[in-house]
Amino acid sequence: MPKTRLQNIIFTLIMAFVMVYAMVCYNIALDKGGMTNEIFLLAFHEIPIMWPIACILEYFAVEKLSRKLAFRMVSPEDKPVFITLAISSMIVCLMCPVMSFIATCLFMHPGNQIIALWLQKTVQNFPMALCWQIFFAGPGVRNVFGFVVGKFILDRKSIIDYHL
Repeated sequence: MPKTRLQNIIFTLIMAFVMVYAMVCYNIALDKGGMTNEIFLLAFHEIPIMWPIACILEYFAVEKLSRKLAFRMVSPEDKPVFITLAISSMIVCLMCPVMSFIATCLFMHPGNQIIALWLQKTVQNFPMALCWQIFFAGPGVRNVFGFVVGKFILDRKSIIDYHL
């Protein structure tokens, strides 16, 4: 897990990309009636819009609020896996409705049906977002991030030890 502000920014950028890309693919597949190889490329058209929004929202608002909400269910003395699951779940609970609303406004042309379409999109997205975060994106990004940060720290320590 991130230990510094820079690490937190990098972690947020990576996690947001993985989540946004998967959710954009999922929503395009829903709109087209199924998954095809073309969807993986089509998703890159929405990434420049949705990824920065998710990063800013996560870093400046959702991260702090999700921790506060999570620590209503768990305590710092609990096992780290329970704390991680609680925080991840709260992030999805906060991000999914907001990002679904933004996607509804930008891509669905909702007109006067905005509330109905937003609720529909949120209900469609929530199970996918939660499962993707808990079972795939969360563990995958944390493992890759831990490896990269650990490698950098070890390499730097090795360099310092070498020069001493």
